[in-house]
Amino acid sequence: MTDLSSSQGLAFPTIPAAEGRFFRPPLPAGYITRPRLCERLVAGLSGRLLLFTAPAGFGKSSLAIEFCERLPNQWQSLWLGLSQMDSDPGRFLERLVVGLQRCFPGLGEEALGLLKLRQRHQPFAFEEWLDGLLDELTHRLEPASPLLLVLDDYHLAQGPVLDRCLQFFLNHLPAGMLLLVTSRQRPNWHLARLRLSRQLLELQEQDLRLTDGESSQLLQSQGVNLQGEALDNLLQRSEGWVAGLRLWMLAASEAGDAPNWGHSLDGADGLIRDYLLEEVIESQSAEVQEFLYETAFLERFCVELCDAVRDSHDSATILQHLQAHQVFLVPLDEHGRWFRYHHLFSDLLRARLPVSLSQPAAKLHLRACRWFSGQGLLDEAIEQALRAGQPDVAASLVQNLSEEQLLGEQNVAMLLRWKMDLPESLLGSSPRLIVLYAWALALACQLDAAEELASQLARFLPAPNARAQRSMIGQWLALSGVIARGRGDSALAETYCSEALSALPQERCGQRLMCLSTLANLAIVRNDLWRARGLNRDALELAQRYGNPLFEALAYYDRARVLQARGEVLRAQEEVRHGLECLHGLSSQRLYAVRARLTLYDGYLLTLRMQPEAGRARLLAGITEARACRDTSVLIGHCVLATIEGRSGRFNEAFAQLAEAERLMHIWDVPAIYYLAMITLVKCELWLLRGQTELAGDWLYRLASTYSGEQAAAAPEYNPQLPLHIEMQQAVLERLLGKVPDAERRLRSLIARAQGVGGQLMGGFAQVHLTLLLLDQGREREAQHQLFSSLEAAIGGGLLPFTELLQKRPQWLREQMQARPACPLRERLLSLLPELDEEPIEVIEGGVHTEALSTRELAVLKLIAQGCSNQEISEQLFISLHTVKTHARHINSKLGVERRTQAVARAKALGVLR
Repeated sequence: MTDLSSSQGLAFPTIPAAEGRFFRPPLPAGYITRPRLCERLVAGLSGRLLLFTAPAGFGKSSLAIEFCERLPNQWQSLWLGLSQMDSDPGRFLERLVVGLQRCFPGLGEEALGLLKLRQRHQPFAFEEWLDGLLDELTHRLEPASPLLLVLDDYHLAQGPVLDRCLQFFLNHLPAGMLLLVTSRQRPNWHLARLRLSRQLLELQEQDLRLTDGESSQLLQSQGVNLQGEALDNLLQRSEGWVAGLRLWMLAASEAGDAPNWGHSLDGADGLIRDYLLEEVIESQSAEVQEFLYETAFLERFCVELCDAVRDSHDSATILQHLQAHQVFLVPLDEHGRWFRYHHLFSDLLRARLPVSLSQPAAKLHLRACRWFSGQGLLDEAIEQALRAGQPDVAASLVQNLSEEQLLGEQNVAMLLRWKMDLPESLLGSSPRLIVLYAWALALACQLDAAEELASQLARFLPAPNARAQRSMIGQWLALSGVIARGRGDSALAETYCSEALSALPQERCGQRLMCLSTLANLAIVRNDLWRARGLNRDALELAQRYGNPLFEALAYYDRARVLQARGEVLRAQEEVRHGLECLHGLSSQRLYAVRARLTLYDGYLLTLRMQPEAGRARLLAGITEARACRDTSVLIGHCVLATIEGRSGRFNEAFAQLAEAERLMHIWDVPAIYYLAMITLVKCELWLLRGQTELAGDWLYRLASTYSGEQAAAAPEYNPQLPLHIEMQQAVLERLLGKVPDAERRLRSLIARAQGVGGQLMGGFAQVHLTLLLLDQGREREAQHQLFSSLEAAIGGGLLPFTELLQKRPQWLREQMQARPACPLRERLLSLLPELDEEPIEVIEGGVHTEALSTRELAVLKLIAQGCSNQEISEQLFISLHTVKTHARHINSKLGVERRTQAVARAKALGVLR
């Protein structure tokens, strides 16, 4: 493999945004203004599209710059100079969103995140994506401050997919926005409708040619005083071609005899563009010519890059010389550091690259590769390596990202984006690349692709020695174990991971940790929480011995999951905090999947402690980072948010969270086995809260058929106790349907199973539901016994099981708690109960007793009297919308009325309300 010493040991920093991507170049020195064209363009400000199409060098970009400078004060403009890099529609649209954010901060953050995670080999619904962005843009645009969006040199990026995207964008362009496009060729858009409705103003070559007066003015402004036949000859030959005249003036100034130059331009060519360019190049000194040819391949350059490519130290002087003439260089920033050549000029330089060039082109590309890699600009470094015909160098750049770094950060989005720019043949060129990309695909849940790539390791067997052979087999086993776990094949996953731990060298810390994590997860699936805890301990010891904070944080995350399953919520929170502390010394600018997972789990644990608002904030923060990393743990965030919304009666918002989770999984091409059962179970819980028992029953039956019995499928990674949760919801369904014996039998069985494996949290849920069932049956003594058992299970901090008891039996729960000895759990539950402003009121009218209003019914009635909607009552009393409606019906029934207003009036008349 080619040595690339300068790339070794790279820290791989975040790739900075390209400088000057939205910098509008200044007008060239001596530019002749064109008011006649600008006046025509002003008339097009009320339309949708201004389109400049003409061959190179007719001043399209310069006219666009002048028009931007002449815009009325209320207009703002955004300049996007395009290059061949933008021919990928995804990259172009990324730039578009980032540019629009300069005018509208925060616009399209979610859309941008989705776009960055796309992969070229997968279809992407660009039109659907654009539709969402345009909707958001419509709400942000102000008619009083319209926006002109300029796409300069569109021909460099033009392609069928991008044409369709821009056609859609143009067809749905919101009011207050105008598009200006410059291109050497007409875009493949259907413009007839725009033309008929006068929404299009188009300038073509004949419109952009300089008039004889403008050409003479340009020559005179540069001190060129041609007269008579020489002037006529030049004007006739140039045919109003702006670039030709400017380049001719440069050549004339170098020659020092402009009139003779004018007479010497005889020839049979129609336009003089190529001839003049060649003459201008050849009129430069040998040093400048060599500089031009040696740097022509660069899309952008600065002094340091040019020095590195040319292995010299005079680039600053030559760039100053070229910049002084304002012909060849286009500045890319306001600081004068980054430049590019005029596209016309660089095209000619590349086409005329002399055979006698002192430096071979491949060597120049390789030097550029080394400079870019040294700056951490890996996208450009890899591109230069490939253009140098050095796939081994490109491979070495990618391979500097070790498996340990990939598995620690688990930010697979970064590696998958690099993968788009590498040829498929490169992926299988070395065992290291195979393993690296196979892990990236496995972590991205693209299991078939990961397995196919991992199978290519067999081509490199036998390895050079026994140790390498054992290591390669161990890596294949570890990969295969994780892939098998993803497919739900528990037995195969356990076999592979166990064998991998025996085969992998100790230094393969990351892969060993992945195996331990997978085995611990499978232990939870089997309800073997003690074994899971032991595996977690081994993982933490390994991570601490290796000294990697990312691995240590991952180990703490796994420990928190086991503790939560045991009902030790407070201890699980401590583990999460320890994990986050491990990451404190790492850059806050980098994205880490493990930080996203810890943040999400912190939000989930806060929810279990009945702190929904604090939990919501942490869940949203975790979702943001998980999406940016393309980490499937985002599923946890959306599902927990859905349950928070559902318990507050906001069912539309709850189902929207689940729809978003499902949409992300589909876009990321995640197999349904990862998420479908988990999302469906949350839907069943929501349906039961809404009283949709038939719908919930159908789906719970399907889930139970899949995840129970002798041929049961393995529970998904993110919900390894899924079968227990399914049983819990089945018991809730039976209770709602009045099947009391069935519900009681199922709940008691669930309690026994949970207690047998140490699953206190699930046991607590079952005990509280059994308490409610017993109370409904009038079996208060048994209910008290179950309540006390559930309190013992809740000592670990899991209070969420008491939600329904707090809502439906607050007074009974208050009485039970007040009879208990003081302790933190007792005080916390009492604090969650509604305050007792006054005793339940018994209504007496005409000496006849009516049924008393309960404390909760009175609280609901007071809020009704204040004009609160059912939704507002739900949020203030922390009860579901369904419960609010039930209380309202009971109030109406007890007061003998039919409507809310009648209930308030009646209560006031009876003295119930004051």
